[in-house]
Amino acid sequence: MSLWGALAGGLVGTVVLTSGLRLAQEAGVTRMDLPLLLGTAFTPNRSRAEVIGFAVHFVNGLLFALAYYAVFAATGRADWLFGGLLGLVHAAFAGGALVNVLLPAVHPRMGTPWSDPEEAPLLEPPGFMLWNYGHATAAVMVALHLVYGAIVGAFAHGL
Repeated sequence: MSLWGALAGGLVGTVVLTSGLRLAQEAGVTRMDLPLLLGTAFTPNRSRAEVIGFAVHFVNGLLFALAYYAVFAATGRADWLFGGLLGLVHAAFAGGALVNVLLPAVHPRMGTPWSDPEEAPLLEPPGFMLWNYGHATAAVMVALHLVYGAIVGAFAHGL
């Protein structure tokens, strides 16, 4: 089991996850634009928000890889299957508490159920499991987080 392997897996897994989300958006499966969602927390400029959002997502991918490694070290197990199971937990956290509760609470340009009708938020709140961006979004997000976790687990194990 290797910390560097987990970090390398986090990098590769984030590339796969981000690319898969972009592909799903371009194919019309989802309306979610994760880099925009994250980046507009820092700037209202949509072009800059995309760049910042990609950077934030990649940093988050590495931080989550560290969290996965902590679980691997605590359990003494690291492989693609266990990583995939952690990916499912990660997806539940991301789609439940993270983007449904925490992000709208701190995002300055995201609407909330309590937004004033006079306000014009830049973004619609994602809702539980990101359903506000299309019901297929949840399936895509869960599947890609499962793949992310499997990649981190495989790399941490040493492939």
